[in-house]
Amino acid sequence: MEAQIKLGRILGIQIGLHYSWLIIAVLISLSLAAHFSAQNPDWGFGIIWLMAISTAILFFAAIVVHELSHAAVALRNGLPVRAITLFALGGVAQIEKEPQSAKVEFWMAIVGPITSAVIGIGFLTLATFLGWTPATDAATPLMAMMVWLGYINIALAVFNMIPGFPMDGGRVLRAVIWWITGNPGRATRGASIAGQVIAFIFIIGGLIGFFRGLGFGGLWIAFIGWFLLNAAKATYVQAEVTDGLEGVRVGDLMGRECATIDGRDNLQTVVSDHMLRTGRRCFIVTESSEPVGMITPSEITAVEERKWPFTLASDAMKPLSQLHTAWPDMPASEALDLLGKHDINQLPVIADGRLAGIISRDVILRYLVTRKELRK
Repeated sequence: MEAQIKLGRILGIQIGLHYSWLIIAVLISLSLAAHFSAQNPDWGFGIIWLMAISTAILFFAAIVVHELSHAAVALRNGLPVRAITLFALGGVAQIEKEPQSAKVEFWMAIVGPITSAVIGIGFLTLATFLGWTPATDAATPLMAMMVWLGYINIALAVFNMIPGFPMDGGRVLRAVIWWITGNPGRATRGASIAGQVIAFIFIIGGLIGFFRGLGFGGLWIAFIGWFLLNAAKATYVQAEVTDGLEGVRVGDLMGRECATIDGRDNLQTVVSDHMLRTGRRCFIVTESSEPVGMITPSEITAVEERKWPFTLASDAMKPLSQLHTAWPDMPASEALDLLGKHDINQLPVIADGRLAGIISRDVILRYLVTRKELRK
């Protein structure tokens, strides 16, 4: 999930907000204002809203710390972390590689709930020093804020330990199954199936709650279940893809004969004589028979159509130095991840500093379909 609003970097990790976060931030602030107003009607309008907004900000800061704990364990084990994004249902750390052992997966998953629990206990401890006890209501705005943050972070820790992918508890379950079976693919499928079962329970329970008077809270539970169901299904599909590409290298699937065009051809010629005539979407651009770049419909449509007859392919192409590339020994699953991450359809394959071929998303997916048809 990409962030639309970037806030800065912590530990070299980009922190950002998805637009959906703005909705939940407003809803939480409204909910907190109503909560503080009901418990402390004598505070006054200004104090109530100051505490509601301040508490919401600290809550989201605690979520960032939760995600940073995952990221810290990942970084310590050599797994690059691209960004942390806050969105409607919390936060997500975008870790670019999967852990290589059940032990790393376990600690990377469990550290998040532990961090939230520690934060929650810390806030309740601060509230206790201010004079609060579980048997009494919070008497001051600061105390009320500490108590709410304490309970909500402990609840967050418990919620995240639900044993279904992609929750932290689901990743813990995956690590346990992985450790027992020694098979990460089987572990992922098991955890994702558990996640789908739990998601259905959330959806059904939320809808029943809505019709029994729970109102928006029931719909919210059902929405969380819907999100978990989609995430768990996507994880299951990813596990199937990873298994299907096990042992397959880019060199096994790449096209070695690359369709080429002369860099001096104008875009009108490229479109009419090459793309539309052959149906190909990707061409290597050459100058003096040497590959210098690649051109696809994306580069062509970035130029106004009226300028196509006057624009050379070499001027519109993307130079090889700016392209994401693969190499023959790269696992095909990594190439597919790279294609998806950068939302591109093909990668040049470089060997010994020279262009060896092209690997495309279509070729990889056709291989998976063929393997599935043959039940291999």
